[in-house]
Amino acid sequence: MGIVGVIVGSGLNRFQSADDACLVDIQNTPYGPVSGSLIQFSRGGTQVVVMARHGQEHSIAPHEINYRANLWALKSAEARVVISLATVGGIGNRYGPGVIVIPDQILDYTRNREHTFFEDHDPVTHIDFTYPYCDELRQVLIRSAGEAEIEIVAGGTYAATQGPRLETKAEINKLERDGADIVGMTGMPEAALARELGLCYACMALVVNHAAGRGQGVVTATEIETVYAHGVDRLLSMLFAAVPKAEDLAYTLPDPIRPG
Repeated sequence: MGIVGVIVGSGLNRFQSADDACLVDIQNTPYGPVSGSLIQFSRGGTQVVVMARHGQEHSIAPHEINYRANLWALKSAEARVVISLATVGGIGNRYGPGVIVIPDQILDYTRNREHTFFEDHDPVTHIDFTYPYCDELRQVLIRSAGEAEIEIVAGGTYAATQGPRLETKAEINKLERDGADIVGMTGMPEAALARELGLCYACMALVVNHAAGRGQGVVTATEIETVYAHGVDRLLSMLFAAVPKAEDLAYTLPDPIRPG
């Protein structure tokens, strides 16, 4: 039986209320401090460990998150599967507020983030990232949505931007031309680091606002909070339906590519 890791953006209190919830204190890693303690509990006989990527007080901005430490901590807690919960903006017509998306591709527009565990390697090491999400886990999430009678969009390209500011209308137009369907600030390097560690990783993204220039007027915090409040229960229902099915999954990492 495997342990399922979950990374959340907010709403950590919903996991702390589990009857058997306990803290797993991993203060430091070889890559520095993590965003906060892990919360471990069981769900239907499956062990789950949850991490808040922005910290327990949601005080760590997207560009300040220590993604390497967070993924390393989940691996150290013996998670083999990691489900990422994220809030995003919707670009395409199918991706309006309230829609849950299981993306299958990603575009990386971030910069100056510690984005690899492969430093000072001799020879240089690469990983294949053709398909950035673990498809077996994606299919589990998609089936779980169907069983819970929750409508989703089973596919889409996630554009990961630097933040913490939101994008301009012109930038969203560019992302759309590049093929992006949704936009967020935490998808990378999280997905790539999970791949380097051999973790089976997929994302459940809740669209909480129209991206810049796609809705009426400007994006507001009130709009985002309202949509999140209405959508988070569906997101968690999907998650908890998926957890027992995900525990036996394991990503088989192909041999790293070492030219020469």
